[in-house]
Amino acid sequence: MRFLCVLFLSVAVAAMAAAAPEGRLGVIDADTFDVGGVRVRLHGIDAPEIGQPCQMAGQTQDCGRWARDAVSARFEGVYVRCSQVDVDRYGRIVATCAAGSEDMGAAIVSAGWAWAYRRYSQAYDLDEKAAAVAGRGLWAFEVQQPAAYRASRVRGGAAPDPACNIKGNISSNGRIYHLPGGRGYDRTGINTENGERWFCSITQAEAAGWRAARR
Repeated sequence: MRFLCVLFLSVAVAAMAAAAPEGRLGVIDADTFDVGGVRVRLHGIDAPEIGQPCQMAGQTQDCGRWARDAVSARFEGVYVRCSQVDVDRYGRIVATCAAGSEDMGAAIVSAGWAWAYRRYSQAYDLDEKAAAVAGRGLWAFEVQQPAAYRASRVRGGAAPDPACNIKGNISSNGRIYHLPGGRGYDRTGINTENGERWFCSITQAEAAGWRAARR
């Protein structure tokens, strides 16, 4: 019995440590880090992907690398403490992180190196608006929102008609429609050769026999 109690306590302590990573920060991209050996996706912000193009004064560059380098110059090697919010589909801990008393999400969005990810949090809404008004960072570029860029990279991810952008997907779960902003929308591609469809309204989708995604 004593052995089981010790084992349970060890597992609980390990789970708590995993849920609250802390340590020296290594920058992967502008919203993803290694913290004390744990991969962390920063909650409430969304940064351009590595390889995502943007333009300034007619010149094209990799905005994902630009944002990563800016965040790295500010935070690489800094000791941070994080608090878990969720775990994403890639197994990364989604967390808020602080370098001393500074909220990293607020600092990154305020500098214009990422956007507030309002789909998941309103915490950095005002920080983004301040960066936009001042024209800081990404606000000086012509650049696509990361979620839209990711969707365009999925085969069949971009709607031929922007007014008809509801995805009618067919999977082992049946005929499911996904609305823009939904959890599975960005990673869902539409293959019309397999009977999948684009819909212009929820009414149209449901009349055709598709049902709403659960999330």
